[in-house]
Amino acid sequence: MIFAELFYTFFIIGIFTIGGGYAMLSLIQNQVVVQHSWVTAQQFTDMVAISQMTPGPIGINSATYVGYSVIEAMGGSPFLCLLGSFTATTAIVLPSFLITLWVCKLYVKLKNNATFHTVLQSFKPVVIGLIATAAIQLITPDSFIDWTSWVLFAAAFAVTLFTKVSPLWTITAGGIAGYLLYI
Repeated sequence: MIFAELFYTFFIIGIFTIGGGYAMLSLIQNQVVVQHSWVTAQQFTDMVAISQMTPGPIGINSATYVGYSVIEAMGGSPFLCLLGSFTATTAIVLPSFLITLWVCKLYVKLKNNATFHTVLQSFKPVVIGLIATAAIQLITPDSFIDWTSWVLFAAAFAVTLFTKVSPLWTITAGGIAGYLLYI
């Protein structure tokens, strides 16, 4: 039953998310923390941090993490935990895959239609709103706890914005600074 619930939850998130992983975060947070109580707000924040550090899209990584964690919390075997990860990951990717196939076929037919291009342009404000919602939810007092994190964020933002230092060096320096500050 939990596998069907995981699939349904992440399939719905996949259907209603436009704009990628960061736009998904507010929907994932609402479902896994508020609606289902599968993870706590602190666990969700940790999940986002881990999902950002691992290769791949953050929304898919988050689904994988939640799928594993939910089954593990229920006392499932490692195989069932992997099956939970696979279920949630497949469910969140499947709508995008199917929609992309449909849009590709539609685009071939409508590529010269001005109304079609206008509809695609209208999605931009929606995507910005979804990403802003995710950012606001991640900086609430329950999630973004201490001033050290804010200082590290501000420093990384300033270095990225005002210098030509590679983002890889900024991430590495931030990781080392975070490790040294939190040990």
